[in-house]
Amino acid sequence: MSLYAIGDTHLSFQTEKPMDVFGGRWENYIEKLKNGFSVLTDDDTCVICGDITWGMSLDDCLDDFRFINAVPGRKIILKGNHDYWWTTASKAYKFFEANGISTIDILHNNCYFFGSTAICGTRGWFYEEETHGEHDRKIMLREVMRLETSLKAADGADEKLCFFHYPPRFGSYVCEEIIDLMDKYGVKRCWYGHIHGPGHRIAVTGNVGGIEYNMVSADFVDFRPVKII
Repeated sequence: MSLYAIGDTHLSFQTEKPMDVFGGRWENYIEKLKNGFSVLTDDDTCVICGDITWGMSLDDCLDDFRFINAVPGRKIILKGNHDYWWTTASKAYKFFEANGISTIDILHNNCYFFGSTAICGTRGWFYEEETHGEHDRKIMLREVMRLETSLKAADGADEKLCFFHYPPRFGSYVCEEIIDLMDKYGVKRCWYGHIHGPGHRIAVTGNVGGIEYNMVSADFVDFRPVKII
């Protein structure tokens, strides 16, 4: 029984946004994802760090969720900036139940336990006071509140792991509010997606300030979920 993470599957079985059009690492990415997930067993768990599908509604995403449901393991998903289908967790669960999707759970204002380890997280957000307005600040603060709700739900865990879509650090950017919260709750490791292409060069990975940062965007990890535990 192992825990894995990957981000940015960007599925589009029912929409006209196949990532193959970008070429390079994205060529034949569906087959790469199938092969990548094939190393998991049904006893394993994989956190998918947002940007699950390009579908604009749950109905538009049915085949994408069927794909995720069919690959081995339990999947825990969180919201990315391109998950336009996202409304509420309750609506998603009703949709899953109605369509026989049984291996997907949602990380949103909650946490899950993997043994004595807590799986916590939220989407996150990019906000810099010099370049972003009050609207972005409100979104960022809402994400901070969601993260704290998730971390509070992890009370009693031997270790708290955090998963995001947006990186808390990227190049010279630092989201102090989220990092301060991880420090407050003793988080030592986190995983994120969102970053593609040239952005890989300035992505923050490794230990910074006592927290280990791991980027798991699908194209960065060659479409193979990364084993954590």
